Order: sequence, then C-alpha cells, then structure tokens
Amino acid sequence: MAEEKKSSKSCNGKSKAMFAYGIIQLGSSFLSALALIAIAFGFCSVKKESKLFNQCVEEIVSTGSGKADAVRFCNGG
Repeated sequence: MAEEKKSSKSCNGKSKAMFAYGIIQLGSSFLSALALIAIAFGFCSVKKESKLFNQCVEEIVSTGSGKADAVRFCNGG
C-alpha cells in the first residue's frame, strides 16, 4: 500500500505540469494566430498602396511622359 501512495503522489505533479504545458501551448498558438492576422492586415495596406501607385503611373504616362519619368514622379522624386 505504501508503494501505491507514492506513485499517486508523483502522478499528481505530472498532471499539473502537463496542464501547465497545455495552457502554454494554447497561448502560443493564440499568439501565432494574432501575428498572422497582423501580417494579413499589413498585406492589405500594401495592396491598396500599390493600386494607388499604379494609378498614378498610368495617369502620368497618359499625359505623354515616359514610364521611367512617371515612376520617378510617383515615388516622390
């Protein structure tokens, strides 16, 4: 009987450690998901910016300037 009590005590500590590990694992997965969402929103703004840049270049090219001059103008130079 003394052996059974010892084994149940050591199992109880493992249970708490595994629970803590699960919570940490779940938290890190949640953090990963948030990071991916932030990256996705970053790509949305890049897409909008590139669309505006392309419109600027097309507008300048339509006035008769070259493409290199249009790109330079739209970049601010």
